[in-house]
Amino acid sequence: MEMTPNLSATHQGVAMILVSIVVMLMSSSVRAHSETGLPPCPSSPNCVSSMATDSHRIEPLAIRGDARACFDRLRTVLANRKDTLIIATDDSHIWVEFRTLLGFVDDGLFVLDVPNGQIQIRSAARSGYWDMGKNRRRLEEIRGEYSK
Repeated sequence: MEMTPNLSATHQGVAMILVSIVVMLMSSSVRAHSETGLPPCPSSPNCVSSMATDSHRIEPLAIRGDARACFDRLRTVLANRKDTLIIATDDSHIWVEFRTLLGFVDDGLFVLDVPNGQIQIRSAARSGYWDMGKNRRRLEEIRGEYSK
């Protein structure tokens, strides 16, 4: 007796996979273009965010004057830091990796928020639980350099 695959079940499986891929692509594309928010911080104390409402809170960077010029100035500040590698950038986001002297990697995100006259900021350790305040200190250093 020869076995033939159930084409109907195979087609349904392929259709489900294709629909899942399309939904994933559409939802990630909508999020990337419509959000000016930052990912939330985990409960651990190794993250700071200007959108947090708890102890993880740090003030955003203020936009004074032309928003595009301010964002370009921030990009220059980040590019000139020895501990910072710009991973990607577009008109409203800058993704960076920060490296500590001990070799730890922290992830930074800067989002241009023109309606609120701010640049939202976030920095979080990739590993570990406590960063001894490093992410907060680093973003305050960047604030100082950006504000000059």
